[in-house]
Amino acid sequence: MFRPRDDFTYLMPVHFGGGKFDPETLVTQRATGLSVTYETEKDLLENYIPEGFELLAPEVQVAFNKFTEINWMHGGQYNLINVAAPVRFHGKKDELDGAYTLVVWENKTAPILGGREQTGIPKIYADIEDLHIVRPHYATTASYEGSTFLNMDFEAAGSMTGQDLDAVKSQFLSMNTFGWRYIPKVGAPGAELSQFVLYPQGMEIETVQVGKASLRWTELTPMQSPQYYIVNSLASLPIKRVTQAVMVEGRAILRAMGARVIE
Repeated sequence: MFRPRDDFTYLMPVHFGGGKFDPETLVTQRATGLSVTYETEKDLLENYIPEGFELLAPEVQVAFNKFTEINWMHGGQYNLINVAAPVRFHGKKDELDGAYTLVVWENKTAPILGGREQTGIPKIYADIEDLHIVRPHYATTASYEGSTFLNMDFEAAGSMTGQDLDAVKSQFLSMNTFGWRYIPKVGAPGAELSQFVLYPQGMEIETVQVGKASLRWTELTPMQSPQYYIVNSLASLPIKRVTQAVMVEGRAILRAMGARVIE
C-alpha cells in the first residue's frame, strides 16, 4: 500500500508520488513584466486587507508577467497578472514589510495548483494575452471565457539608466510576498487551515523602460464569470493617479520551498 514519506513534499493526488523536500530549491524563469502602480481610496482598499496587516500606502500594484524558460516546467511558459498592496505584518513573532497578494490570475493550471496549496497565493485562472507590441506601445488584456475584465496599456518613453536604474534593481531584487493559505472545512463552515505565509522572491533586472500607463477594470456579471465579485471589487477602487509605470526584463527567482508561515 502507498505510504507517504516524511521527507517528501506532495501535491494532490498524493498517491502518485512527490519529491524530496529541499528548502534551497529555486524556481527560475525569464521574465518580461509590465508593472503599474496607482493610488486609490485608503478606506476602500483596507476592506480587502486582513487583520494583522497594516496598509502602508493607498496603492494597488498590478503587474503583468510573461514567464519563459521555467526550470520546473522544463522550459515551459505562462502569463500572469498579479494584484497586490504594500503592507506591514504585525505578528507576535514577525514584523515584516512586503506586498499582500489580493489575487493572481494565471493562464495555466500547474502553477496555480502549486502556488495555492504550497504558499497560499490566491491564484485563479484567466486568459491572459501576450503583450501586443507596436513600439513604443505595449498592451495586454485579461479575460474569462471571452469577457475582458482588465486592459493594460503602456507607452515607453525611454530606458532607465544610472542611479534610477540601480534603485529599481534594488527594489526588485528581494521582495516579501504575503499570501493567505486558507483551506475550508469539509461539510462545515469555517477554516480547517488559516495561516499567513511569507513567500520570498525577487528579480534580477536587466533593463527597465519608463513611460506612461493606463489601466481599466471592467465589471462582470455572474453570467460572464464566477469570478465577477473579485473583478468588481477591484473595479470599485478608484484609480486616482498612476504613481509608477515600468517595463522590465530579467530573471525571476522564486524561493518556493523557502516559504514559511508567519505569526
